[in-house]
Amino acid sequence: MRRARLAAGLMAVPGLVIVPAAVAIQLGLPPAWSPTLPATPDYTAGLAFPLVGAFLLAHQPKLKIAWLMYAGGLCSAACVLLSILMFRTAADGDLAAAGVLRDLSGLPWTLGGCVLAVLVPLYAPDGRLPSPRWRPLVALAVFTALLQAFLFTVRPVPVPLGRPRPAVIPNPLGWDLFGSFHDTLYNGVFVVMELCIVAALASFTLRLRRSDPVTRRQIVWPLVTFALYVVFLLLGPDFWALAAFWTTLIPVAIMVSVLRYRLFGIDTVISHAIVAAGLIGVVSAVYFGVGAVAGLLVSSYHQVAGLAAALFAGAFFQPLRQSLQRLSDRFLYGRVGDPRLLADRLIQEVRRAGPAEALGAVVSVVRDGLAVSGAAVEVIDGLRAESGSVGEQPRAIELVWHGEPVGRLLLGPCGARRFAVSHDERVIATLLPYVADVAHAARMAADLQRSRERILAAREEERRRLRRDLHDGLGQTLGAMAMTINMARMSITRSPGTADDLLQDLRSGMDAVAGDIRELVYGLRPPALDDLGLTGAVTSLATETLPGVVRVEVVADELGDLPAAVEVAAYRIVQEAVTNVRRHARAGRVLILLAREDDQLVVRVEDDGVGLPEGRRAGVGTSSMRERAAELGGTCAITSPATGGTLVEARLPSVVTQPAGRPGETGAESDKENAADQAARSS
Repeated sequence: MRRARLAAGLMAVPGLVIVPAAVAIQLGLPPAWSPTLPATPDYTAGLAFPLVGAFLLAHQPKLKIAWLMYAGGLCSAACVLLSILMFRTAADGDLAAAGVLRDLSGLPWTLGGCVLAVLVPLYAPDGRLPSPRWRPLVALAVFTALLQAFLFTVRPVPVPLGRPRPAVIPNPLGWDLFGSFHDTLYNGVFVVMELCIVAALASFTLRLRRSDPVTRRQIVWPLVTFALYVVFLLLGPDFWALAAFWTTLIPVAIMVSVLRYRLFGIDTVISHAIVAAGLIGVVSAVYFGVGAVAGLLVSSYHQVAGLAAALFAGAFFQPLRQSLQRLSDRFLYGRVGDPRLLADRLIQEVRRAGPAEALGAVVSVVRDGLAVSGAAVEVIDGLRAESGSVGEQPRAIELVWHGEPVGRLLLGPCGARRFAVSHDERVIATLLPYVADVAHAARMAADLQRSRERILAAREEERRRLRRDLHDGLGQTLGAMAMTINMARMSITRSPGTADDLLQDLRSGMDAVAGDIRELVYGLRPPALDDLGLTGAVTSLATETLPGVVRVEVVADELGDLPAAVEVAAYRIVQEAVTNVRRHARAGRVLILLAREDDQLVVRVEDDGVGLPEGRRAGVGTSSMRERAAELGGTCAITSPATGGTLVEARLPSVVTQPAGRPGETGAESDKENAADQAARSS
């Protein structure tokens, strides 16, 4: 790379020397032998293209487009130098040598034009043709350039030099090969070359339509600069001054395109130019108009006229700027312009919509902002909202909320849009965080709804189970014990042995009842929480669940008093997390963190295992952890950190407000359940 940069620096020297040397010689020419046009596009092409080409070669030595730019620029520079030397030699009186120099300038002139106006657009920006079907155009352009140079060189009648000169420069290589048809043939070849230039520009347009968004942004800048250059070129010599100025922008646009350096949208420049030009024109008109009227009305007070004009112009400025900006956006983008206004609209739509309608409102705003045939949002848990039709092969963009994938944004094909390339990318970059937030919120709302339904179903199932166990198990056992007691009472005087046997059976039945009650109590709340506390229970659970090859570390703050529901949820979340580590993670180390932050209990289980698989779907255990957190108004996120492994982080409120009673319950029923719960915990 160091050698390439040194070689590129040496290659840039001719570009810095040839054209300035030609300009220095031109400044010393007598007026009679000075060029008709002080500068042509060859001047700026011979100066700018070799320098930019050498700069690109310093970064990418094998880049074909850079070599084409450098070679074409040197041809233009050589053409300028030979033409100026022709005038200098003719001014010194050596007309024969001037004729030779003019003949020599023909080949670099035609080749330089062919390379810069045809080959560079065909091979820009990546050094490859749009497709092999464009190879005949390359061959035709090169052949036409060589034929044009040949006809220029052998022209029997000397070429006019734009205006009368002190003497006629002869053509020592003149050859009357085509007779009176020479000029017609030359003009025909010139038209073919212009058609090749237009075809090369058309290839740029086709490449733009078939490329991805990044490549499109690469192409837009050189496409616009080439298009305007071709317009100036086709308008003829009267517009060569503008063409010469514009030529300097073409290699710069290609350099920006090739290096992908800050691919600014050209639509932004055009928009600002429209607004600035409109402001200058209208405000100036208002200022001078009001100044003139005020000057006529109060002709002796010029300060009053200037002040009135300034006040009127200032009053018109802001409304005028907003109107011009809206017109510019309408001209460039259609119905939708500034992405920030779209973001504001999206926020307002989400605020007005309910939780169920928010996703649909977001999709509608995205579709309008991008002017696509359809847009849709797919949330991981099965939710989907669609506006329009996204087609069979939509563009899919991942939605990520704080590092956690939450779904996909699907976009259909673009509609009619003038500058859809860079504008769409800015709209997507602006709206994507909002879409991810709404998708996450919709997912949480759906999870919460499902959790509530499951809580109600689980509560009813638990009541049914308790009723069945108490009625069919404890109820029958206690009934049998009551009958045993009655039989023992009746036989204690007549048959003490029989009474003793009955009392022993009664003792065994009481043990069975105690075991059943203990099993019911363990199902309601893990006993380790009451015996060891949350930290001790989690430590014991992790040690027993994970094998000895996994190093377990439990870090806990002083947790203080926590609501029973929070302790149970934290314990169950850790239980599910370490179970997943044992089954799937293949980890060597597990870190469990329990900490209180403000009014939250933070539970983190992190391992150094294989991490989450791609395209995973939430299982029963994962959903259970999220539901337990959502039941208390908390959150539970499961992610794969950049360092590897899996991280389960739950944030639970450390203060839970219990409702006075459940819907559909009387106060007596609630009191009975509280009393039963206290009795179970006492047992």
